[in-house]
Amino acid sequence: MDVDDARPIWVQLVVEFRRRISTEEWAPGTRIPSVRELALEVGVNPNTVQRALGELDRAGLTLTERTAGRFVTQDRSTIDAAREALAATTTDAYIDSVAGIGLGLEDATRLLARRWAAREENK
Repeated sequence: MDVDDARPIWVQLVVEFRRRISTEEWAPGTRIPSVRELALEVGVNPNTVQRALGELDRAGLTLTERTAGRFVTQDRSTIDAAREALAATTTDAYIDSVAGIGLGLEDATRLLARRWAAREENK
């Protein structure tokens, strides 16, 4: 994970961990690595990881079981909502970028369709 100095690290971790859940890198119902393991993986203080995971708990994306650890929710609607929120953020950034270089909706849509098709061909 590349750290962006413009945003707090714990916020960046929330985004990264939501991505892992949304893409099922962390599948529903699976145990999440421990705070210490994640801190070592991303190279940050365990308290920073704990703060990010606490946010995921509050969002309902993870559940903590005292003796067993923290698990990804099995609630598909919660995971789908997180995926859609991430997609919306990415879409907004795309819109800002292409509008900033003067592309309108029709041109941006055509470009997106061409790039999507090229991506599918290269799979």
